[in-house]
Amino acid sequence: MTGRAAVVLLALGLLTAGYAYFGYPIVLKLLSLARPRPAAPPEPAEWPSISVTVPAYNEERAIAATLDAILATDYPAGRRQILVVSDGSTDRTDEIVRGYASRGVELLRTPARGGKIAAENLARAHLTGDIVVNTDASVRIAPGAIKPLVARFADPTVGVASGRDVSVAELDRDLNVGESGYVGYEMKVRGLETRVGSIVGASGCFYAIRRELHLSEFPPALSRDFACALIAREHGYRAVSVDEAVCYVPRIRSLHGEYRRKVRTLVRGLETLWYKRALLNPLRYGAFAWMLASHKLVRWLAPWGLVLAGAGWLLLAAALRSWPLAAVCVVPLVLAAAGWWWPEGRHAPRVVSVPAYVVSGIVAALDAWLRALRGEVNAVWEPTKRAVVS
Repeated sequence: MTGRAAVVLLALGLLTAGYAYFGYPIVLKLLSLARPRPAAPPEPAEWPSISVTVPAYNEERAIAATLDAILATDYPAGRRQILVVSDGSTDRTDEIVRGYASRGVELLRTPARGGKIAAENLARAHLTGDIVVNTDASVRIAPGAIKPLVARFADPTVGVASGRDVSVAELDRDLNVGESGYVGYEMKVRGLETRVGSIVGASGCFYAIRRELHLSEFPPALSRDFACALIAREHGYRAVSVDEAVCYVPRIRSLHGEYRRKVRTLVRGLETLWYKRALLNPLRYGAFAWMLASHKLVRWLAPWGLVLAGAGWLLLAAALRSWPLAAVCVVPLVLAAAGWWWPEGRHAPRVVSVPAYVVSGIVAALDAWLRALRGEVNAVWEPTKRAVVS
């Protein structure tokens, strides 16, 4: 009986995780083969007006380089508004931003710290562009990234266009390799979703949205970058991923920082999905409902599937009295523990860092589920400190 239960647990767990990370992309790939790769849209005779918003909290180390990068983009200056929303910063962020006033950069300061979404809500009344481009203070937009992003809106079916994140390190290319690999995987899945129809969540670091979709009030404790694609679908639009719109995202230096970021991101994601749960109805939203369930819900359930699979594997090892079989589960956990407790400032080898990244991600997801089920709300948090991209 123990052996049968072990096999059932193992099968259920592997099917859940396998579909989330392998089955769903494979189905997308097969569906995309029947659809021609869309050609890049031509440049418009006149570029639409845009508003670039940069929410910032205590970003004195990064904000100047971020603004320099935005000002260096090839988008026509006369069609571009740049608005930095300082969320109650207490360092030199506001002072540095004011130094860019002569170059057309505007500063809006919140009366009190309320979090990124609250800052974006406050900024709505000050936006002048037809397209709103949202980015972060800690990332770098490539010089030619804004035009291909905005050009997608020539297609009247597009409501949101998401940039392509490229994970980079400041000096050491092996810094947090696990994060870099996952970002690359996620970008490929979004590319396939775009071919099939619509992505189900945009990059929080760099995405654009039609003004009318952005102006609606949004709960501060939820995730706007995830919800923007859902809001677009509710209004009959698609959300697309734009490979040419490159945004360089510094990797998080520590695994502990990545764990905290993943927990709060998943908590917000789960609460946002519940808020927009009507979009999971396939009778009303068709293929989009399947894609949303597959990419978000099933993937967020995958860590529970891996726990079930691990339990089934260990039960099977016990039933067969096989220590080598048990070691298949135990050894990665030991390596992950070594990576988690690796001395600060010293780079762990991949044999340790990769298992540590994977296992910490699984634990973070379980932690996030428990917090979300308890109704934990995090409108405000300490921003993740990333390496500064030079």
